[in-house]
Amino acid sequence: MSIVSSNVRSQAVGGALARASDTFLVSGCALAGSSSPPCVTVKWIVPSARSRAAGDSALTTDSVGLCMSAANAPLGSVVVAVAQPRVSGQ
Repeated sequence: MSIVSSNVRSQAVGGALARASDTFLVSGCALAGSSSPPCVTVKWIVPSARSRAAGDSALTTDSVGLCMSAANAPLGSVVVAVAQPRVSGQ
């Protein structure tokens, strides 16, 4: 998965903090080649309730999202498995 973020202010270890409004592109979906359409994007349904970055909800290891097909149909859940432990902001 790759993140396309417009966040240039809030950083964690040299990279932008992930936010619920960022675009998440999925590659290598396990559903590719099956009868189900593959996941192509992620829609976050439970972002952080307390952490914010550049005016939007940040994503933490408690965040939950839905994998979405190209037809915008939900295909399964997504969780943040790894997160940066240190954060700095301007």
